Amino acid sequence: MLRIVLYTLLFYFLYRFIFEFLIPVGKTAGQVRKKVKEMQEQQEAFLRQQEQYQQKTARPQTQPQTKRAGGDYIEFEEVKD
Repeated sequence: MLRIVLYTLLFYFLYRFIFEFLIPVGKTAGQVRKKVKEMQEQQEAFLRQQEQYQQKTARPQTQPQTKRAGGDYIEFEEVKD
């Protein structure tokens, strides 16, 4: 008789563990993976759009910039009070 009660309790706790812990955790993990994948796809699409926009708006340089002789000297006028 005691053996039947112990097996019944064991079965009950095993049932609760499986259906109240393992299955919900598995479902949640699947949902998290799905959301992460969606976010990665959205980020990749955004980056592709950004690259296309930058390629369209990029201006090619037609003339090379010339350097001034004398370095970084800037002429200025003094202002008197």
